[in-house]
Amino acid sequence: MRAPVYVARCGSYRAEELEPLMERIFEELHITDELKPGMTAVLKPNLIMRSKPEGAAITHPAFVAAVGRCVQKAGAKVLIAESPGGPYTPGLMKSHFKGCGYTDMAESMGFSLYTDCESQTVSLPKGKICRQLEVIKPFVDADYIIDLAKLKTHSMVGFSGAVKNMFGAVPGLQKPELHCRFPKEEDFSQMIVDLCEFLHPNLSFLDGIWAMEGDGPTGGSRRDLGAVIASKNPYAADFCATDLVGIDPQNIIMLRYGKEQGLAPEEIELLGDDPGTLRVQDFKRAKASSTDFVDMLPKFLQPLAKKITTPYPRIEKKGCVGCGKCAESCPQHTITVKDGKAEIDYKNCIHCFCCHEMCPQHIIGVRRFGMFRI
Repeated sequence: MRAPVYVARCGSYRAEELEPLMERIFEELHITDELKPGMTAVLKPNLIMRSKPEGAAITHPAFVAAVGRCVQKAGAKVLIAESPGGPYTPGLMKSHFKGCGYTDMAESMGFSLYTDCESQTVSLPKGKICRQLEVIKPFVDADYIIDLAKLKTHSMVGFSGAVKNMFGAVPGLQKPELHCRFPKEEDFSQMIVDLCEFLHPNLSFLDGIWAMEGDGPTGGSRRDLGAVIASKNPYAADFCATDLVGIDPQNIIMLRYGKEQGLAPEEIELLGDDPGTLRVQDFKRAKASSTDFVDMLPKFLQPLAKKITTPYPRIEKKGCVGCGKCAESCPQHTITVKDGKAEIDYKNCIHCFCCHEMCPQHIIGVRRFGMFRI
């Protein structure tokens, strides 16, 4: 299996630069041949939390606008759908779109925003570990799905790209339930692979113009990478994205599983600009668990070594405002708010870092035991 991937340099989110680029991508990947008048294309950005685009935690609204314009030119309708963390209700979703800069953008472009917040249980007949879960309605009914991921590091799984972005199709507080069902990184990654294969996005983009490095997916720092990646295969897009930032895709479990299960292409055909001109060597990783050496230890030491080397969330009490977002998102209900400050009961913590992702103040960090920071 061979998959074309378009890699392009793009220095800004200005429409005059983005729209011609998206038109070239649609032409090179023959997308206009697939979109027909009367179809509805569901655009799935990464809107993990209410955040300004400048913070690089969300897919930039201008990026979505440029892709949506190409969809409109093909005669199809644009529906933007997403389910961030936390409760999934019409009022909160409208507020979320507005806070991320999507409401004004959609109105100006003639796009629709999905705020009905309906979902249904679906069966995943090809699922290796997950055979049933909840998905929001637009993705069940879509004629065409366009995956619009943000290029970011991720504290639990290492990298957040096109494959991981499809987790946003799961409604609100159902996400912590899945973290609870699949607390091990290997099982959680396989669940993501099962979900991505079920939804099977027709086209995947990575917005790497402003990427996020460090403690992503929300607590990292913006990195002006200036890259746009697109492919009909989400794994191919992610392989190219990880290559740009110096991450070995074999170390990202969901990408390795995709390769092993025949979902990733055997060969990638590069289109557009030379990736070598965009590649960086100093992209900061998330403080994720790195325990490959554990397997080289005697078996009786491995459980203890695994426990010691696993990073954990830590609340900076001085900055905590007691909003309760962390407790709301915790699948194990290990977080409580007392006297206006959040506290974690580590006995039942499964190290999913949902609290880290959903903290609006960014005061929940990812920590390791001191000797392993060295």
